Amino acid sequence: MLLPILAIIVGLAVLIWSADRFVDGASGIASHFGMPPLLIGMVIVGFGTSAPELAVSALAALQDNPELALGNGYGSNIANIALILGVTALVCPLTAHSGILRKELPILTAITGLSAWLLWDLDISALDGWIMLAVFSTIMGWTIFHGIRSGSDPLAGEFEEEFKTKTASLSASSLWLILGLALLLASSRLMVWGAIEIAVSLGVSELVIGLTIVAIGTSLPELASSIAAARKGEHDIAIGNILGSNLFNTLAVVGLAAVIKPFEIPAEVISRDIVVMGGLTLSLFVLCYRPGGHGRINRFEGGLLLTCFISYNFLLFLQR
Repeated sequence: MLLPILAIIVGLAVLIWSADRFVDGASGIASHFGMPPLLIGMVIVGFGTSAPELAVSALAALQDNPELALGNGYGSNIANIALILGVTALVCPLTAHSGILRKELPILTAITGLSAWLLWDLDISALDGWIMLAVFSTIMGWTIFHGIRSGSDPLAGEFEEEFKTKTASLSASSLWLILGLALLLASSRLMVWGAIEIAVSLGVSELVIGLTIVAIGTSLPELASSIAAARKGEHDIAIGNILGSNLFNTLAVVGLAAVIKPFEIPAEVISRDIVVMGGLTLSLFVLCYRPGGHGRINRFEGGLLLTCFISYNFLLFLQR
């Protein structure tokens, strides 16, 4: 039991570090080739913060552990809203100004409903996975196009300020990209092995391990980046990280796992996990759509989100 726990801790630490290096390298290369800061932030950084979930879930599916992959994707979504936005708002209350974010929230709600519909028969096929990936590609294309046209959006200004402080040579960026990707894959393999061994030792399902230990661990990059952005006054980046990551997890992470290994869905995913994920997503409407045009999450509301997260994990413990 000690060795799997150590594998989780070491794998998680390397996973987070390598994902950050991967993002730095990719951002540096994109910047050298003239890619606008808004696109770097929305595409590369958005992909990078979800790279741990993608790597872990893809590897879990390849090793015939699809419940771990599914739990990681949906558990990360729940952790992103309830844990990360909750903790970030407790540290620094958030205010959303970006019109891009306010357009992404209805899309995120719609794809959560799409996922529930695709999984309603308690089976996720390769076709379901391809549908998710196709929808993801379409949404990313629309978001990029809209982002380019909305050059004066507050989110664009925040990304421009953020990348002014990050400069590296093309060779250094290339090195970080390659090293980050290699370590990302290696640490994901270590973490998946540790998670499976812990599930077997404790007699709990891989789904629960994915929803808890693995999901929280792979969501730590979002926690770090959201708190750092909020403390610098970049509230739209902090909220945008969460919306983008959840969209990525729901469609790309789960979709890729389904394409790799179609599998049956435990009934509790529909009756419990998707209900919680959908409820938290809907709660963002109350927080982000308010009179006056600016959404906000104050400390009290952050505390409520965190309470929801703790309650959900307690429920998982009781039902394990």
